[in-house]
Amino acid sequence: MTAYGDVAVARARIARLVAEMQPTGKVLEIACGTGLWTAEIAGRADTVTAIDAAPEAIEIARARVTSAKVTFEVADVFSWTTSARFDVVFFSAWLSHVPMSRLEQFWQLLRRLLVGGGRVLFIDEHVDVREKEAYVAGRDEIVERRLRDGETFGIVKNFVDPQRLQNRLRELGWDCEIRRDGGDWICGEARPAT
Repeated sequence: MTAYGDVAVARARIARLVAEMQPTGKVLEIACGTGLWTAEIAGRADTVTAIDAAPEAIEIARARVTSAKVTFEVADVFSWTTSARFDVVFFSAWLSHVPMSRLEQFWQLLRRLLVGGGRVLFIDEHVDVREKEAYVAGRDEIVERRLRDGETFGIVKNFVDPQRLQNRLRELGWDCEIRRDGGDWICGEARPAT
């Protein structure tokens, strides 16, 4: 079992969503994790640059995804610098970990990473499944996670309310469509407003 539950079912769902979203051309994947999405994206894209801040995740992803189209890099998106521009920026289960105080900065960064006519594709958890997390008292954005060894730590987790996110992105100069996939996920596509 993984964070995705049944891996075979998760892979089928991932393959379906990637086929629907069509990440083509030069793609940047932010927070690629262990490469479950990267493998599917590589089958459609011309090139994929996949970044993640965790070296351990990148190591697993490199072993999992052997396509010559994919370049992996250990990087924190907020401090990563590149002169490259992308047709598509993709992320799954990442937007909910962006602190609300950095949301505007994050979307400004995305705008700089896109070529003209480029788009942002994203998958995340719907606000309706928020109750599955234990929020730290007095900290609306911080949930407590427990490792197998019993150690606990806090992470940012902002479940996505599609209408609120669409409204916020419009304020930031983006055209955005978000749809639901099942009871737990949302799928979004955003483009800089013209």
